[in-house]
Amino acid sequence: MLDLIVIGGGPAGLAAACSAWEGGAKNIVIVERDRELGGILNQCIHNGFGLHYFQEELTGPEYAGRFIRMLKSTGVEVRLDTMVLDVTEEKEVHIVSAAEGYRVLRAKAVILAMGCRERARGAISIPGSRPAGIFTAGAAQRYVNIEGRMVGSRILILGSGDIGLIMARRMTLEGAKVLACVELMPYSGGLNRNIVQCLQDFGIPLYLSHTIVDIKGNARVEQVTIARVDARRKPIPGTEKIFNCDTVLLSVGLIPENELSKKAGIRLDRRTNGPVVCENMETSVPGIFACGNVVHVHDLVDFVTAESQRAGAAAAEYIARGERPGCDVLELTNGDGVAYTVPQRIRRSGVKKSAEVFFRVSRVCGRSTLCVRCGDGDIAEFKRDHLAPGEMEHIVLPKALLEKCGSGNLTISVKEVSHD
Repeated sequence: MLDLIVIGGGPAGLAAACSAWEGGAKNIVIVERDRELGGILNQCIHNGFGLHYFQEELTGPEYAGRFIRMLKSTGVEVRLDTMVLDVTEEKEVHIVSAAEGYRVLRAKAVILAMGCRERARGAISIPGSRPAGIFTAGAAQRYVNIEGRMVGSRILILGSGDIGLIMARRMTLEGAKVLACVELMPYSGGLNRNIVQCLQDFGIPLYLSHTIVDIKGNARVEQVTIARVDARRKPIPGTEKIFNCDTVLLSVGLIPENELSKKAGIRLDRRTNGPVVCENMETSVPGIFACGNVVHVHDLVDFVTAESQRAGAAAAEYIARGERPGCDVLELTNGDGVAYTVPQRIRRSGVKKSAEVFFRVSRVCGRSTLCVRCGDGDIAEFKRDHLAPGEMEHIVLPKALLEKCGSGNLTISVKEVSHD
């Protein structure tokens, strides 16, 4: 029997495996469906990675390369070009590959690090004909950066997620004309630095509170019509704008890859679409941990790394000491202005010095106070000058503070400072 199986060889899986090895787990296997390690980082050739973790600016492949080199200094086994078909509550992992066929691996612990996938056209019901020339932003990124193939010359981007914003710049640098970036919400879904560096620096307009209402084309996209939407996100007649283009890129959200989590009987959070996890990233099934974008969609890979290292260390501790008692649990809930929290549960007995909580807000706010409430009273406040859904927030709750809290739930909410 193995000590640990890590499913996914992207940034989350790499960091988790290295951390588990350092924590004392030695019989570790990473299972990766692609032909090489690194995951999505391999196609992210722009810089901006590693500012938090390495204190320097790296490209995606450079960031992945550093962790791959760390992994090579361990005894972790890597199985590439191998698909995981099933994970059970008993920590059996069913895999298949061309080299070895169908096999069942068994381990004392499992870490889920499958990442996320893009939401495609069928999930958002864009009206119009269905010609060629419609890509997810990530697919276009792979075509251009890895396959060396140009996807179009006159491009409209729907959605302002970070991948879409980055591809607006990338396509412009490759010689294409990016006509506009169109966003359904009244705010961008990406980091502010990407709005500035990828749109504003290249004069690409951003249409907030707009969406595509028609696509025309026979063999390929020929024309796209957009329109402003109202407060209910319904198109407003008479506000249409027409763009003659040959390509549409979709950057309309990411979905954690949790089909395997469901098979393992793991409880999922409907807000994140990822597993419900405790302070050490353990799921509702003892001995199965989750980290990275399979839990919730991150904005920075540095945060993925830190979270995954916590999961790896916790898995190593589980392998050495067994299941941790589940009593004395604080449930985290989202109050006004907060979309979700991770972790969703904090076991006070498992907190050494402090517990980290990550979350996203549900609206753009100016100067605000993040309030942490337990029972009938606030137990902590954190000041922020600006909050936006596209940027993940992070607070640290000391163990002493958690010990003072009663048996009630912890609620995190946003209180915006009045401008009067």
